[in-house]
Amino acid sequence: MNHLIMVPGKAILEKEITEAIYIYIENGKINKIGPINEVPSRFQDVEKIEIQKENTIVPGFIDVHIHGAAGADTMDATSIALTTIAKALPAEGTTSFLATTITQKHENIEKALKNAADYCGEHNQPGKAEVLGVHLEGPFINVKRAGAQPKEYIINPDLKLFQRWQELADGKIKLVTVAPELDNGTDFIRYLHGNGVIASIGHSDAIYEEMETAVKAGAKQVTHLFNGMRGLHHREPGVAGSALLFKELMVELIADGIHVRPEVMKLVINAKGTERMILITDAMRAKCLKSGIYDLGGQDVSVADGKALLADGTLAGSILKMNDSIKNTIDSAQISLVEAVQMASVNPAKQLNVFDRKGSIAPGKDADLTILTNDYQVDLTICRGEIAYTRG
Repeated sequence: MNHLIMVPGKAILEKEITEAIYIYIENGKINKIGPINEVPSRFQDVEKIEIQKENTIVPGFIDVHIHGAAGADTMDATSIALTTIAKALPAEGTTSFLATTITQKHENIEKALKNAADYCGEHNQPGKAEVLGVHLEGPFINVKRAGAQPKEYIINPDLKLFQRWQELADGKIKLVTVAPELDNGTDFIRYLHGNGVIASIGHSDAIYEEMETAVKAGAKQVTHLFNGMRGLHHREPGVAGSALLFKELMVELIADGIHVRPEVMKLVINAKGTERMILITDAMRAKCLKSGIYDLGGQDVSVADGKALLADGTLAGSILKMNDSIKNTIDSAQISLVEAVQMASVNPAKQLNVFDRKGSIAPGKDADLTILTNDYQVDLTICRGEIAYTRG
């Protein structure tokens, strides 16, 4: 279905805010953008979507690290589970995502990978968030920094095993969290880099020299900065300090005020700049549901007061929504909406090499659009040209 979106208020186009425009959507793509008072007569007969003047239209958010939502999880390994997640995410403005796994038995990971590949091939229709591929989080991580990853299934990087998994996933593994200090870690990162897969350093106890070696081998990202890693010390930068130092590394941030204090969020933005950061949720299946006990990687997780915790008090993902991440980041670091959208839409699109079709509002790109109110609530979301969510 084609749409003519009338935006009397603000729109974020690339890196600037433009006012009073129209956006014409044709066959799921942005066909034309122009001044609102110059709409061509040939567009007048299509369905119009009127945006309230006080609202802002922004490119749909891209979550590169999310395990689940609305009672479903990537590891459920069913098309119903991924469909549930894909239908839930537009309510927070997310229009595409990487289905994220967790350390588990090999057979369970393989089922999830094959399911994701099948889903991408058969079920990625417009009108819901698009699965762009898989984020393989574990099992190639350091047991010392396991966090909520089940320790009994953690192994050293295994190239042959990964190649098997990538074949099962039909090449859909786009990002891998890995601890570079482990045996085979450097060679593994070099292979990922050479084959177009993002190597993200995480759940790692690496020291500065090991981080430097990993960056030279092709590591491009750091998984949920400050969480599940060797922290910053004045005599040893560790993973966290190195992440701030190396310009080659994009860093993920869980901006819920729980995983990272607001003041530290501001520190990271001051150190890295908004062009080297990606907002993520790291959400698990309890997102969108009430408090209670939920499963994550075969472990019971207690969800209450905005926190998801294992029995020993370890943080186990989040129930963060992406529009709340935008609000929290703006409030904590006193940045603009344009800068927050840079971290939630532009940067992940560029990192995943899909900026030619996602991440900004421009002719020729997918019509992935989110309308935000003044207090960053989602009023409406369009996924590849189809309305996926309307508030109320």
